Amino acid sequence: MPNPSEVKRIVEAALLAAQEPMSLADLRRLFDDEVSNDTLRKLLDELRADWAERAVNLVSLASGWRFQTAPAFRPFIERLQPEKPPRYSRAVMETLAIIAYRQPVTRGDVEDIRGVVVSTPIIQALESRGWIDVVGHRDTPGRPALYATTKTFLDDLGLRSLQELPPLEEIARTLQLEPATAQPAANEPSQEPSAPAGSTLQ
Repeated sequence: MPNPSEVKRIVEAALLAAQEPMSLADLRRLFDDEVSNDTLRKLLDELRADWAERAVNLVSLASGWRFQTAPAFRPFIERLQPEKPPRYSRAVMETLAIIAYRQPVTRGDVEDIRGVVVSTPIIQALESRGWIDVVGHRDTPGRPALYATTKTFLDDLGLRSLQELPPLEEIARTLQLEPATAQPAANEPSQEPSAPAGSTLQ
């Protein structure tokens, strides 16, 4: 087994090269499971401290660890992108928020809370982005699908668990909600969702 210093460098290299967050199980595979979770956690904490004052930070998310641009530098990185990411309609945001804070819920539950019909494109948009998924069916007539948020949703918010969910206004800023003065019809999404700009080191 490589010494801790070498393990740390290998982990750092793997995380810098990874396109997605890496879990402890992913990292253990680098060493044929010869390095324990405790050792990896200690080295990850050291790496996080090493990178804390840099333009790129190591963060722990719901699905694992990844390097990402420090918040202060994201506005500059976004200037490199020719098109701004689409902003989400209030209908999409409200639907996502209800699912996030009340999960698991059915489409009917969301409609009862919002007071309007939830269009199929809204659910499809959230599912295609990987932010919600069907986690079961309610034992009532018709067995409606129960929706809950995914680890991808938490990753895109930079969170490790649902217990860290911020106030709704902060989610709206992070996920590019349209200004309230420029919203479409109450039950229609504006555009398909996409990941927040600068969220992952490429």
